Amino acid sequence: MATVTRKPTTTKTAKAPVKSSPLAAKKAPQLRKAAPAAPAKPAPVTPQAKIAKPKKPKLVRDSFTIPKLEYVVLDELKLRAAKLAHPVKKSELLRAGIKALTGMSDAALLAALKAVPTIKTGRPKKA
Repeated sequence: MATVTRKPTTTKTAKAPVKSSPLAAKKAPQLRKAAPAAPAKPAPVTPQAKIAKPKKPKLVRDSFTIPKLEYVVLDELKLRAAKLAHPVKKSELLRAGIKALTGMSDAALLAALKAVPTIKTGRPKKA
């Protein structure tokens, strides 16, 4: 009797099908677009084009103390501007006031400054 040696056979086990995500099922195959024959070169920039573009002004952030009654007036002016179909922010109101003060004569500016009482500066105490 001859003994026959068998080669070990590999058995393939059935794998569970891999579930694809809903996103993968919705993805359409991506197609490569043909590159344009010659890329378009941008127009040469002239020095005048750079000069024509205005620079944004630097902004300064500041805080100040204001009496509550005057602060309420800011809200009233905001509502008044909104009724005139031109809604504004508090900073825009303050800037408009600065422009109005700048346009005044020295005597009118001095009269406006004297009409405003001096207040103690700094943060108010907690109530």
